[in-house]
Amino acid sequence: MKNIILCGFMGCGKSTIGRKLSQRLEKEFVDMDRYIEAKEGLTVKEIFEKYGEKKFRELETQACRELSEKSDLIIAAGGGTLTFQRNIDILSSTGRIVYVDVKYEMLCERLKRDTRRPLLQVENRNEVIKELLEKRRPIYERAASIYIDGNFTSGKVANIILGILQ
Repeated sequence: MKNIILCGFMGCGKSTIGRKLSQRLEKEFVDMDRYIEAKEGLTVKEIFEKYGEKKFRELETQACRELSEKSDLIIAAGGGTLTFQRNIDILSSTGRIVYVDVKYEMLCERLKRDTRRPLLQVENRNEVIKELLEKRRPIYERAASIYIDGNFTSGKVANIILGILQ
């Protein structure tokens, strides 16, 4: 079985859904942001603060290469990972990309107290979410071979994905 790569906007539930899929399929789960943090010994927020977004995106691409060398993984890609064609090419070469789409209003609710994501540590958080979502949604749609409506519980979304994959 190839890798399964979950993509979508921050807060769409990739990590939670990924853990559920991992348990049900008995495959290893990798949250790409946590993977990068473990390798660098810094949080994503600290990497952004110390080195900037460009360096973080380079680390993401490196993580894509490393993870694509493995198989049978459930990977939760960072929200910005698949906004770069190089990462789409790397990950799609060894896995199926699943886009978990969630409505803007639900994302705002889920992310309203977030303190981890550097791009959301601004006064106009909902405007930033809206702008980024409008830019990223078409990219996610083109990158993915499977589209999932993520406006349900994580368990239901995981079941829908399992049904499509099996």
